[in-house]
Amino acid sequence: MVYLMAFLVGGLICGLGQLFLDYTSYTPAHLLVIMVVIGSLLMGVGLAQPLIDLAGAGVTVPVMNFGFILTKGVLLEIKRKGFLGLFTGVLEVASAGVSAAIIIGFLMAAIFKPKE
Repeated sequence: MVYLMAFLVGGLICGLGQLFLDYTSYTPAHLLVIMVVIGSLLMGVGLAQPLIDLAGAGVTVPVMNFGFILTKGVLLEIKRKGFLGLFTGVLEVASAGVSAAIIIGFLMAAIFKPKE
């Protein structure tokens, strides 16, 4: 049942994103930003965790998860450090994922020869 819910919810999110691109004049970059903001808003109002519990990877694999992570980091650091956590929270939680993306991207560029 978990796989089915992940498939259905993830497919719905991706399908809505594709419809957004097909029927508006926005670019994929616009959609990326909108999805991150939606993820942040869902985490901010407390709906992200129930949605993750329901659909698992169907929600965490799309780019909305980046918004979840950023907002979760900020909220945790605000509880620990107060106002300063507003600035350090993003770096605390998202740094491992961002660092992995940079390192893996560099390694792929070093290993494979790009085509022109």
